[in-house]
Amino acid sequence: MSYTPELNAKYSGTLRRIAWAFGIPMTRAIEGIFDHASKYIDREKVCDACRDDSFCKQCPFNHNDKNAQVN
Repeated sequence: MSYTPELNAKYSGTLRRIAWAFGIPMTRAIEGIFDHASKYIDREKVCDACRDDSFCKQCPFNHNDKNAQVN
């Protein structure tokens, strides 16, 4: 696994409460948050700033991903 940043108390507590609300583990909750956020964040901006093209096939921001949701 790649580098995983630690969450401070505020964001860890927020994530925990989201997980509790949906009855899922925190790891699944954060995955859902990322999936949801990728629908609203400017794909072009993310791809233009990207420094790692080895992840493009899995990246929800990939412009060439026909299965990815478009804004």
